[in-house]
Amino acid sequence: MQAEVKDAYWKIFDTEGLKTPPGPRLAELVDARISEMAGRYSATYPSAMKCLTTDREGLTAYLRFPAAHHHRIRHSNFIERTFGETRRRTKVIGRLPGETSCLTLVWAVLDRASRGWRGVNMTSDGLRLLQDLRRSLLEPPRQLRPRTVTTSQPADGRETVSTVA
Repeated sequence: MQAEVKDAYWKIFDTEGLKTPPGPRLAELVDARISEMAGRYSATYPSAMKCLTTDREGLTAYLRFPAAHHHRIRHSNFIERTFGETRRRTKVIGRLPGETSCLTLVWAVLDRASRGWRGVNMTSDGLRLLQDLRRSLLEPPRQLRPRTVTTSQPADGRETVSTVA
């Protein structure tokens, strides 16, 4: 039974047969597969299926990136390595004097790690997809005060409009 569940889990993320391009639609298709698997095995493995359904957003995040990057993003421990290196360097320093020095240290670690990246080729389609993804994730800043428009008509009949931004 465990081998069956393991195979079903890996089939969820098998997107090579799908003709859907990377993006939100592909993530929705895999999300539907996750729901289907959770429905099928929730009686036998309730805690595993609960974990699968609660982490579905994180499990499908890599599907929004270019298809050529899927394997590198999904199967990389890049973040853990950079956190470990930052922790190691911080232990040597002891205490950082300010935010700027902390950001400089993190930037240096990331810059050094990026020199070792291999297997990630950027095409024009991939760059466009990443720019679209960036735009969809970053929300425009919210207004601090709502805009109010007041209209008044003086005695002479002319209309004046004032706005507060």
